[in-house]
Amino acid sequence: MECGRSRLGWGMTLFLLTTLTMVAFAANSILNRMAVWEAGMDPLAFAVVRVAAGAVVLAVLVWRRAGRLPDYAPARRWKGAASLGLYMIGFSLAYLTLDAGIGALILFGGVQITMFAASVLAREAVPPLRWLGAGLAMAGLVYLLWPRGAVSVDAGGAVLMAGAALGWGIYSVLGRGAADALEGTAANFGLLLPVMVLPALMAAWALTPDALALAVTSGAVTSGLGYALWYRVLPQMAGTTAAIAQLSVPVIAVAAGAVLLGEPVTQELIVAAALVLGGIGISTLKGKRG
Repeated sequence: MECGRSRLGWGMTLFLLTTLTMVAFAANSILNRMAVWEAGMDPLAFAVVRVAAGAVVLAVLVWRRAGRLPDYAPARRWKGAASLGLYMIGFSLAYLTLDAGIGALILFGGVQITMFAASVLAREAVPPLRWLGAGLAMAGLVYLLWPRGAVSVDAGGAVLMAGAALGWGIYSVLGRGAADALEGTAANFGLLLPVMVLPALMAAWALTPDALALAVTSGAVTSGLGYALWYRVLPQMAGTTAAIAQLSVPVIAVAAGAVLLGEPVTQELIVAAALVLGGIGISTLKGKRG
């Protein structure tokens, strides 16, 4: 009886931590929009500040906990840093030419394909209901984000966003083997920081205090701490479940936009939220691990 209660308690904790992580990811989208679209910050500058802030805050947290800096040994960490960099840089450059809705569809669709493919290659059992849930949630996302009217997709932007999706999918797959979520995330950000020199040279650095504050908050809190939390929960769930859970991020971001930015609550948002949340719920049926 106690064992059952313990499992139930941990399951609820995992659900709450995963939800908090998805909220952090959605907050990144909101902060990005506010900094780039409203405060006029260059997207590459946003990415550089985001990585720098995350690297500093995470290194300080590791230092306070262990009395030393994170282990930056490239032989152990380069895959995580490289995939994180592919995501960060590809994402920033893609939105220079790509519609936000199409960009999000390419990103999250690509993440689904990457993580499901990795699970299949690893011979992870994927129950039929999980495939159904993934399809239903993705349909909800398409309904929410597909542009109304004529659609024009920039080929270069699409390739960059597909690269970002591949990077984030690999980064998430690697997180399932993370032994120390905080140190692993800190090392990834720290190793990525020198690579951001080139984007820093390409960026326009006409910053306002508001834009800088938004980028630092994104890097230190919703990226740095959010990604560390993601690495904390990933080992506790199946890779395909982790992929499907992320389909909630655009819906949360749009809903947050309605609350924080005064954007309208549309029929598309309500229907999409029902489809995405329903798909996520279906994918977790039968008590499968994750």
